[in-house]
Amino acid sequence: MELHSITSSSWSITSPFAIPGERRRSLLVFSAKKSSNFERPLKTSKGELSKILRTEAAVIGIERKARSSKFNNLWPRAVLEALDDSIASNRWDSALKIFALLRKQHWYRPKGQTYARLLMMLGKCRQPEHASSLFRTMLSEGFNPTLDVYTSLVGAFGHSGLFDEAISTIDEMKTISDCKPDAFTYTILIGCCTKLQRFDLIPSLLAEMSYLGIQCTVVTYNTIIDGYGKAGLLEEMENSLTLMLECGSCVPDIFTLNSIISAYGDSRRISEMEKWYIEFQHMGIDPDLTTFNILINSYGKIGKYEKMNKIMNFMKKRYFSPSLVTFNTLIECFGKARKVDKMEYYFRLMKTQGIKPNSITYCSLVSGYAKAELVEKVPFLIREIENTDVVLDTTFFNSVINAYGQAGYIDIMKEMFWLMKENKCNPDYITFATMIKAYNGMSMDVEAQELKDKMLKLKSEIMVDGVIPQNHKIQTWRGG
Repeated sequence: MELHSITSSSWSITSPFAIPGERRRSLLVFSAKKSSNFERPLKTSKGELSKILRTEAAVIGIERKARSSKFNNLWPRAVLEALDDSIASNRWDSALKIFALLRKQHWYRPKGQTYARLLMMLGKCRQPEHASSLFRTMLSEGFNPTLDVYTSLVGAFGHSGLFDEAISTIDEMKTISDCKPDAFTYTILIGCCTKLQRFDLIPSLLAEMSYLGIQCTVVTYNTIIDGYGKAGLLEEMENSLTLMLECGSCVPDIFTLNSIISAYGDSRRISEMEKWYIEFQHMGIDPDLTTFNILINSYGKIGKYEKMNKIMNFMKKRYFSPSLVTFNTLIECFGKARKVDKMEYYFRLMKTQGIKPNSITYCSLVSGYAKAELVEKVPFLIREIENTDVVLDTTFFNSVINAYGQAGYIDIMKEMFWLMKENKCNPDYITFATMIKAYNGMSMDVEAQELKDKMLKLKSEIMVDGVIPQNHKIQTWRGG
């Protein structure tokens, strides 16, 4: 497969691939000093660092005052900045306390934008009860909800799977002249449906939009297409694309392209992925860096390394510089294939090109070494991380625990588990499942059962619809 140009009398398309027959379109025990610097501060100038520290101190001070009832004339900027910081960081508990403090100030006036932002944050954090309470607080202040506030409340219910409440909120909006739901409101709810795979609700929502005379936007169609694609419902995805094209008012864009080819790539249906890549170029939609990252990842999954290389060369000719995501994708693909030399080559290359590795990079390297049975290289990676500002997270420690568990080094695996806790990384379902598997593999049935028993004690606190989320951080873990 050679890079080639597809040309006609009226236009030309350059593609990194052709589709034959298609029409043009050590073990070194890391007994890490247990107080090792795994969370080094960002390397900033003294002035920048001073500013960061002043801001953090101000936020902490405001949070402390929020617990008291006597502060009612604070400096507006300090309170508002602290609230903004908590909302941006999705620290919902802190944000609500600061907002309560804000409401006590003599200069406070309720604003719809503030309520909308708080409701959006509570939605992301899946706190529908607090969202309902906040909405009632707003009504008690005599503030009439705006369209944005209602839409944020719909999202807060939708993100938590409370679709009856979300739909009831939309019904309430219909009765208010200046708060009638619009395309954005429905798009937010449809997005929640796709994320929670409640695809059965989408047809009725689209029918309701049509009945109310609300036209779907490009974002609405992209949300549906992306949702179906991520769920592997490729026929429904294509049907949605057809509806988008037939409506006449919505033109597919780069997000549509990336969702379509990503869906086919994830399903390993490479010929269709390549077909749609060319189809979208016929529509005048050129690829971006995300597109190439998707192609590289898709080819890597099926071991077509030559095509990965050609995509990289094509990017170079078109002056697309590889990003952190590009290198992470390459490192992950070659690591999974046990091609350690290639994996290390791209790791060195990203650093020489001035791209700083992150936690995902190091996770992929650890996993690659584990697959290649080169676990003795892991301690060197950890030492390298010590000299960076990379903050090690739960996912990284899960990779290390898995690497040592697979290799049968149970003592080191347990040491990494305690080191994980000392670095304030809460274990999740994957952590425990990995350790239990390692214990079982070494016929350490007693240890495996002890860990299972400890998980069962915590299960009632973290269950969602009868299932422990794989990415749930077990905050209450105090195992000995």
